[in-house]
Amino acid sequence: MAFKLVLVTGASSGIGAATAKLYAARGARVLVLARNEAKLDKVAAAITRDGGAASPYAVDLADPSAIAETSARITREAGTPDILINNAGAGRWLPLLETSAEEALAMIEVPYLAAFNLTRAFLPEMIARRTGAIACITSTGSYVAWPNASAYIAARHALLGFAESLRADLRRTGLTVTLVVLGEVETPYWQHNPGSREHMPKSNPILAPVLTPEQAAQAIVQGVERGQRRVVKPAILRALFLLNALAPGLVARQLRHTVKKP
Repeated sequence: MAFKLVLVTGASSGIGAATAKLYAARGARVLVLARNEAKLDKVAAAITRDGGAASPYAVDLADPSAIAETSARITREAGTPDILINNAGAGRWLPLLETSAEEALAMIEVPYLAAFNLTRAFLPEMIARRTGAIACITSTGSYVAWPNASAYIAARHALLGFAESLRADLRRTGLTVTLVVLGEVETPYWQHNPGSREHMPKSNPILAPVLTPEQAAQAIVQGVERGQRRVVKPAILRALFLLNALAPGLVARQLRHTVKKP
């Protein structure tokens, strides 16, 4: 797949910034979206300094009207993206009784509704030209559940359902939909969401190493380029998902015993 115009959400840091930089290094013009305008401008400037082409669009992806306005502006100024990377995510890993209604709603707004609304904005033209790729970036929470993260996991299941149903909708259109499932990635997420790391399951660093943003970006770009239905990184997580499908009770008991204590 030729890299022409690529839109990446959540691109002000971490996985999104690394993905935008990798696409730019491979010759794409990248459109970087995030809420933090100052950080977004720095990412775009870094891409430009390295010889790439990047255009920043500061937008609150939890706001449907802001998405509609920004997507219309992008269409006027740059055209319809060839590749849409729905990477923006939000949410703390907290027990149900420590999660407010507002926090639960925010986790549904981003990533799920952000991906829904942004994809919906560009999809008609992508279908009309019968080419393009859409990727949704999620975590292991889309496939397995662990204690003290109910709102987060529910939001990731919503994103999983969206990606899979969208793929079914787009059969025979020429478009591909890739779900990228990532294990733990060392990003600013942990600083922005206090308490989350304490509520995640312990992992064996040999079996499931912590990823860098660059490793995550490489997995995303390769998966989209190959038109894969699902990308899992680290690959060892596939065994966990299979075991969970065959013996969910066993996996649930194991996760209860391995969740870190705050």
